[in-house]
Amino acid sequence: MAYGVTDGQPMVRTRFAPSPTGELHIGSVRTALFSWLAAKHAGGQFYIRLEDTDQERYVAGSTRRILETFDWLGIRLDGGPDHATLRRMKTDEDYPGALEDGSYQGIPGPFIQSQRLPVYQQWAGWLIEHGYAYRASETAEEIEHMRAEAMARKETFRFREEMRLRTDVRPDEPHVVRMRIVPRQGVTRFHDLVKGDVAFENANLDDQVLIKADGFPTYHLAVVVDDHLQGVSLALRGDDWLSSAPKHVLLFQYFGWDMPQLAHVPNVLGDDSRKLSKRHGATSVFELRDQGYLPEAVINFLSLLGWAPGEGDEQNVFTIPELISKFDVNHIGSSPAVFSPTKLDWLNGVHIRRLSEDDLTQRLIPIVREAGIALDTAEQLDKLRRAVPLIQERMKTLLDAVPLIDFMFFDIAVPTREALTGQKMDEAESLEALRQTRDLLAQLPEFENAPMEQAMRALADRLHLKPRQLFTIVRNAVTGKDVTPPLFGTLSVIGRAATLQRLDRAVGVLER
Repeated sequence: MAYGVTDGQPMVRTRFAPSPTGELHIGSVRTALFSWLAAKHAGGQFYIRLEDTDQERYVAGSTRRILETFDWLGIRLDGGPDHATLRRMKTDEDYPGALEDGSYQGIPGPFIQSQRLPVYQQWAGWLIEHGYAYRASETAEEIEHMRAEAMARKETFRFREEMRLRTDVRPDEPHVVRMRIVPRQGVTRFHDLVKGDVAFENANLDDQVLIKADGFPTYHLAVVVDDHLQGVSLALRGDDWLSSAPKHVLLFQYFGWDMPQLAHVPNVLGDDSRKLSKRHGATSVFELRDQGYLPEAVINFLSLLGWAPGEGDEQNVFTIPELISKFDVNHIGSSPAVFSPTKLDWLNGVHIRRLSEDDLTQRLIPIVREAGIALDTAEQLDKLRRAVPLIQERMKTLLDAVPLIDFMFFDIAVPTREALTGQKMDEAESLEALRQTRDLLAQLPEFENAPMEQAMRALADRLHLKPRQLFTIVRNAVTGKDVTPPLFGTLSVIGRAATLQRLDRAVGVLER
């Protein structure tokens, strides 16, 4: 079954509806990415709605972090919370990148559920009036007692209308509103774009709370009302919500509204096939950002967690336009997806190599500065620009740049005699090789890659050494490292003066 235009809805409109209860999990961001790609593939709209009705679990700052996540990934919203509504949240969540007007694409707001309470109260009243919901005033302690009795009977506890302890609940006294399962018998069926045809026995559904005693809606009422009023035509969400779907299907039927097409996407597991958690490493987008991953690579990687372009298409590396062009909800698999750090590293390295040298330089500037390299002069910035083509092929993450170039900006520790003694060479041979290298580089007309390499290979021949023997001790003397970018490009970036100074110091070590 294809997804697309629904009755009364001229375009595909998807949403991401997180709760501001902490950092977004990678699995949630993957689901949001699928929603965005599905909308953009169909030329539709994608927006964010904040489900903050559980005020006890609310975490200050979460909303700003959610919006920052989409900014960093480069996902542009067609609707979402604006400055005014963000300031009215439980804590001020205003964010410089917020929309000036959350409904600027015609999607009706507000996009924060705590600011839509009268809407939910109105539709809960409609359900009561039409016999699809009722008021109940059982306390938490009474419900817990009922649950304990069910457990003692080894039964699954489900609250039903006939269990009510009080049936004459007035609207002005503390109570909740529960949905009435109508009919109690039979089966509720729906088609899921990932799971296929799904059926739930109505006898196994409980009378779900729709409005809590504090007047806030539960997820079940709010998601149905908002998806309808905000014109959602396709709703993607995690596997965990599949068991709630029949209640939502029934609510849509009670209201007489067209239901969005549903797609319950698979969970994301660690590479040990267990639920993704901190033991697997990064579990949030910002952790990936701080570890040096590119937003393009993160989007590419997340898109492949449970989705593939289709049979016969083996493409793994995608630009964002390519993903939008090829994404199809019908190609989302039903099996859990595995988060593979190795694959993420590989993809990130590919995307790094695709960047222009200028682009990569700009992305490295804040990382290099964070490592303590000031880059506060034109000379230092130029040194970084010249180093980038030497290291670009060797990087898996942006953080890999620092140990590959730090010795170009900082002085190095004095190498040991062992590091300066070449393979199958004694100290006297190594000393002589370093002396002659120092003299050769001091006299070289051009301190550039090609003439430097040509001259040093000729020197190795004269000294009856293999090039690797000579180049290794020179590398150790000038960089202090066993592994570096290509030697001659590295020496050129370091510069003649610093190179000669470090060679003089190395000669001094072997002369002692």
